Amino acid sequence: MSERKRYPSDLSDERWALIEPVITAWKAAHPSVSGHQGGYAMREIVNAILYQSRAGCQWDYLPHDLPPRSAMYYYFAKWRDDGTDQTIHDLLRWQTREKRRRLADPSLVVLDTQSVHAAAGVPASTTGRDAGKRVPGRKRGLAVDVLGLVVAVVALAASAHENTAGIALLDRVAAQTGTVQKALVDQGFKNAVLAHGARLGIDVEIVERNPADKGFVPQSKRWVVEQTYGILALHRRLVRDYEHRPASSESRVYWAMSDVMARRLTSTSTPTWRGA
Repeated sequence: MSERKRYPSDLSDERWALIEPVITAWKAAHPSVSGHQGGYAMREIVNAILYQSRAGCQWDYLPHDLPPRSAMYYYFAKWRDDGTDQTIHDLLRWQTREKRRRLADPSLVVLDTQSVHAAAGVPASTTGRDAGKRVPGRKRGLAVDVLGLVVAVVALAASAHENTAGIALLDRVAAQTGTVQKALVDQGFKNAVLAHGARLGIDVEIVERNPADKGFVPQSKRWVVEQTYGILALHRRLVRDYEHRPASSESRVYWAMSDVMARRLTSTSTPTWRGA
């Protein structure tokens, strides 16, 4: 790593050690035709991705002592398209669960969605308006385990029905792990999600709100997904949707959660907005 002043988002030696084997294996499997090893250390590429995730800056506003936009975007897009970002994320999730004395894959997940405003310049063809929440932009769907760790993520136009998001999430959960037997959802999800879950062998239960409750009242077990959305909001790149491609939006969630889990595995606190 080059000599420069550290940013709060930079990987420590301990956190880099958690993901370095995956990056090193990827690099070995993708040699340059010319044999050139590249002008930037892979650790610095990841540091640049994490910096942008936390700071939320535009590509051209990356600090000059980090790799430039061209190098960073090249690897961000490559790892997004071939699933390396999710491989890193899933390995960290398994380790985090095992540290908490749980099996690597969960048997229960919680599904929920969040509509976020899209930034100027995001293609209208990939966005819409959530009529219920009155939010123009994208709908971010998460499936999390009981620890609040992300098992699956989807990014859709905000106009997409909850059923569409729920069905897409169930498909991804079933494709990524064969252990999930039950999914908890709120009342925004309808019978189509329950029926789709049954076809996949997943029992979908709608957790109904107590009519007597006033304001926001956390629901048993389902509250963890709300906590995860709150944790993701510490990463300013996710406060709005700045990505032209929904796949990039999903990749941002994987990188943000990888950062969170790497910190938990190494007992490193996550800087808040006030402290960063």
